[in-house]
Amino acid sequence: VQLQASGGGLVQAGSSLTLSCAASVGTGSRYYMGWFRQAPGKEREFVASVSWSGRRTYYADSVKGRFTIFRESAKNTMYLQMNSLKPEDTAVYYCAAKRTESQDLAGIVDVIYEYWGQGTQVTVSS
Repeated sequence: VQLQASGGGLVQAGSSLTLSCAASVGTGSRYYMGWFRQAPGKEREFVASVSWSGRRTYYADSVKGRFTIFRESAKNTMYLQMNSLKPEDTAVYYCAAKRTESQDLAGIVDVIYEYWGQGTQVTVSS
């Protein structure tokens, strides 16, 4: 699986931004996906994840109610819609994927993910 993240940028607080993650996968592969972020001087942290079916989603408390994760399986693409952005959302955002036999589970811990994209910078100014 190869992942390509895009959509980052510089925005003002209160703005919205949508990140995309395009996955190139083998035929028949089933996988769940997630977003993580890492701010300067901080550990990488979980943001959100979505199951293979798209029916189950998980969010960090810090983004719940502001961010929405979803995927378009036909396009092998995952999105992170970010609303009401805050300066503390500033970070490099990484998409990740893990093969799974489950349709409705997704991980929230980075160490279990197998594949990672290159990251996209999101900067929110106050």
